[in-house]
Amino acid sequence: MKSLKKKRRVQIIAVAATALVLSTALIGYAMRDGINFFRSPSQVMSEPPGPTEVFRIGGMVEVGSLRRGAGEEVTFSVTDGGASVPVAFVGVLPDLFGEEQGMVGLGSYDGATFRATEILAKHDETYMPKEVVDALKEQGVYQEPVAQ
Repeated sequence: MKSLKKKRRVQIIAVAATALVLSTALIGYAMRDGINFFRSPSQVMSEPPGPTEVFRIGGMVEVGSLRRGAGEEVTFSVTDGGASVPVAFVGVLPDLFGEEQGMVGLGSYDGATFRATEILAKHDETYMPKEVVDALKEQGVYQEPVAQ
């Protein structure tokens, strides 16, 4: 009788452990496309990611780099003060997007150009994403916004 209880207990623990491992694997599989790491232009240039890796890049739109192509194609460079990465985007840019403005782009780097699928711009004159502020501080070029 005691042996049967031990056997049942071991079976329940084994089933619970298997269910835990399986559910963890399924959650990881489901989130694989939802996790996008942030990189500054300096990080992209020093350690270029693979062409299939999707990540976020952020910084300031470089002055004089904004070019509008045929249709909805736009090219510009994003910088963090230490390095500059060319960006290509096809689509409609946010209204507040412009030169010397903070931006975050989602896409992949093909070895020469960051191909953005989504562009986000700051929403007022003092906002900048935390990751961009941290990257600019790391480069030593961040300036606190002036309070009005």
